[in-house]
Amino acid sequence: MLRAETLSTSPAPVASPSAEACSQGSHYNFGLQETPQSRPSAQACVFSPPGMSGIAGDRSSSSSLPPHPPAQGSNFGNKRSYGENTAASNFTFGTSSSSVRGTNCPQILKTPLSAGNLQRSGYRSWTPQVGFSVSAHSPSVIVAVVEGRGLARGEIGMASIDLKSPQIILSQFADNTTYAKVITKLKILSPLEIIMSNTACVVGNSTKLFTLITENFKNVTFTTVQRKYFNETKGLEYIEQLCIAEFSTVLMEVQSKYYCLAAVAALLKYVEFIQNSVYAPKSLKICFQGSEQTAMIDSSSAQNLELLINNQDCRSNHTLFGVLNYTKTPGGSRRLRSNILEPLVDIETITMRLDCVQELLQDEELFFGLQSVISRFLDTEQLLSVLVQIPKQDTVNAAESKITNLIYLKHTLELVDPLKVVLKNCNTPLLRAYYGSLEDKRFGIILEKIKTVINDDARYMKGCLNMRTQKCYAVKSNINEFLDIARRTYTEIVDDIAGMIMQLAEKYSLPLRTSFSSARGFFIQMSTDCTALPRDQLPSEFIKISKVRNSYSFTSADLIKMNERCQESLREIYHMTYMIVCKLLSEIYEHVHCLYKLSDTVSMLDMLLSFAHACTLSDYVRPEFTDTLAIKQGWHPILEKISVEKPVANNTYITEGSNFLIITGPNMSGKSTYLKQIALCQIMAQIGSYVPAEYSSFRIAEQIFTRISTDDDIETNSSTFMKEMKEIAYILHNANDKSLILIDELGRGTSTEEGIGICYAVCEYLLSLKAFTLFATHFLELCQIGVLYPNVENMHFEVQHVKNTSRNRDTILYTYRLSKGLTEEKNYGLNAAEVSSLPPAIVLDAKEITTQITRKILQNQRSTPEMERRRAVYHLASRLVQTARNSKLDPDSLRIYLSNLKKKYEASFPRPEQVPAKTEG
Repeated sequence: MLRAETLSTSPAPVASPSAEACSQGSHYNFGLQETPQSRPSAQACVFSPPGMSGIAGDRSSSSSLPPHPPAQGSNFGNKRSYGENTAASNFTFGTSSSSVRGTNCPQILKTPLSAGNLQRSGYRSWTPQVGFSVSAHSPSVIVAVVEGRGLARGEIGMASIDLKSPQIILSQFADNTTYAKVITKLKILSPLEIIMSNTACVVGNSTKLFTLITENFKNVTFTTVQRKYFNETKGLEYIEQLCIAEFSTVLMEVQSKYYCLAAVAALLKYVEFIQNSVYAPKSLKICFQGSEQTAMIDSSSAQNLELLINNQDCRSNHTLFGVLNYTKTPGGSRRLRSNILEPLVDIETITMRLDCVQELLQDEELFFGLQSVISRFLDTEQLLSVLVQIPKQDTVNAAESKITNLIYLKHTLELVDPLKVVLKNCNTPLLRAYYGSLEDKRFGIILEKIKTVINDDARYMKGCLNMRTQKCYAVKSNINEFLDIARRTYTEIVDDIAGMIMQLAEKYSLPLRTSFSSARGFFIQMSTDCTALPRDQLPSEFIKISKVRNSYSFTSADLIKMNERCQESLREIYHMTYMIVCKLLSEIYEHVHCLYKLSDTVSMLDMLLSFAHACTLSDYVRPEFTDTLAIKQGWHPILEKISVEKPVANNTYITEGSNFLIITGPNMSGKSTYLKQIALCQIMAQIGSYVPAEYSSFRIAEQIFTRISTDDDIETNSSTFMKEMKEIAYILHNANDKSLILIDELGRGTSTEEGIGICYAVCEYLLSLKAFTLFATHFLELCQIGVLYPNVENMHFEVQHVKNTSRNRDTILYTYRLSKGLTEEKNYGLNAAEVSSLPPAIVLDAKEITTQITRKILQNQRSTPEMERRRAVYHLASRLVQTARNSKLDPDSLRIYLSNLKKKYEASFPRPEQVPAKTEG
């Protein structure tokens, strides 16, 4: 078992009135309590730990001061002596907000580590309200990153833990010099804090990885830890001690992956330190995730596609997440978010999810029954996270939290049987598997043990006073005689308070009523139109008066004293209840791991229900998976949510033989929307959702890249063109044959000649891959690349010219329909200029010059019969290969299809003698 060590450092002699307060409570408090805790004042605490004096920004002199003694007021009494708590392990680190910049690396701001605990300045300790409107996605992940040195540079080890969920995710992978995988993984994790070795940011010699991370995560706390704590041997020991039996196979996966083991060693030591608690032995879910299990979507593409955040309004839910999010639990919402950012690549898993969604859509009773039960679950992952932590000090907050969590645990376990009843008659393998996981006998064992101690009617309730009452009377009577006496005393005090307020109401003839809040305790409220108040003033006996509209809130000196007595009585009750709860928890710890299965089941069912719900609101279709991207009458899912009318639907067809689409059309004709639509449908299909189309087939994409935005980036001093080049360079470095690439109007930020040259070179490079590429452009000259490359298809968005009788000129009507071939709108830029207030003479000159330039460019770009023949042969071969792979036709239908294919092939030649003798081989 891990020893609960408290780590000491040497704080610098700076004035810090809150330094003692910094030693109390946990650094990040994500416990399941019904009210937020008070938030600490943001006092800067600075010190220089040993071994870190060379880091930029560390200018304070070090001095040895004794650590602060543990706070006495709120402690029931420490399990360990003060001498044990101050046993120095000399764990030193520095922290910084990356927005504070030095010349070579961020300024490292140190934080005091006293005998109690660490509380970093600038970060608030808070407790989310369970069952209320608290974001499921507020940052709560701490990540440790380490890179190999010497010949192993580029080998990355990562370990992350969500403070709301007792799960550690390990990964180790090789990355290139752009560190694209590292940055993408960190963006997906959305960390609260990033930990790296102090050797990564040596002044004047910081590593490229360190520099890139600090540039990309400016608002994330960055912490450096001494290199010695990145110890792979210690990491393996941690995993052996903490990993629950069901997931112990992770040891076989990681025992030779030294960098992820090193990362988890530093991570767990640091988390133990800042949380002032240790994880119980055999209590954590630890799993290894390679980079090959999910598709990679870089952060720029996620932003361009508006997967999570709307680019116009960050508060808007007009995103892919908003379209699909009908989840009922925080866990389901988190799972949906992570799936959107990391879609699956395993067809078998995706198909199992689609089968579930199909059954939910077909079985109305199952759909509504599941939705009813799932909506009653609390945040199971967060509950489990708090349950498996053992506080180093027995404080009032720790006691109250454990009692609350036991009530929540009882509430959760009582929902297992209703969930089993709903799932009992399911047919799909995944739903059957989840039903089987609920058959675990440990659910019943834990619930029976809880019911021997906890009252049957103790349950989760909304409202802080209701929940306080539940905690007070959670334990059954006659288990502890002193607890029963303390509860009677508490009841008498509460009755006295109610009686006193009734007497005051009679005394002053006022409509007074008793109210309660977690911050003020019991207080008096009165709603009045002031007609009952003499001289419009409250009696002088009432103090701390506040008024909101026509409602008064106030208290009295006697009521304050009675509240203090009430709090003292509560502390006694919580203390004695806590002792009973701790004993109960020690008995059920060995069985509590079944909650990991329950958490996984609930979050997955919640997400699948959300997919089914989204389908009921729109005509989505189940996708197929082949080697072809084929969408019949597909539309943009976010645009559908925004628009009053259903968006115009379009077809898409991309195969290995025609894997490069060049899309042209005027501004505002729908090119960018169409590109985003394809990517969103691909992501929806790969997470197991139905797709907005009449029919859809997809090839699994291992990476999805987009180059869409054309805004300047002021923060990095990048022009539009420079930003374009950085984004396209990232795509070219990382794309492979299984990528989906969407490029919109590349090269607009420079001159036309240079833009065409860059686009042509980029297209030729991408054409050497088998990636599915959609390239939207205004450069019509680029369409001629299809003469040389038979796998290029030209498409365009149609427009219509309508006569405007009032102005006696043509206006453009956008149809938003995609058709084959090049656009006939050769000079839509000039047409737009003509509609504007540009002088007619200027427009006329521009048209003449454009005509001359275009004629010269196209003179040498004419297709020859030989080129046409080769193109036809290429397409025929592609179709035959595709038919051999995917055809499910019977022999007669296949014969008819091949005959039609032959006719189409022969018709594509200008002269019959050029057609080869055999075409059906």
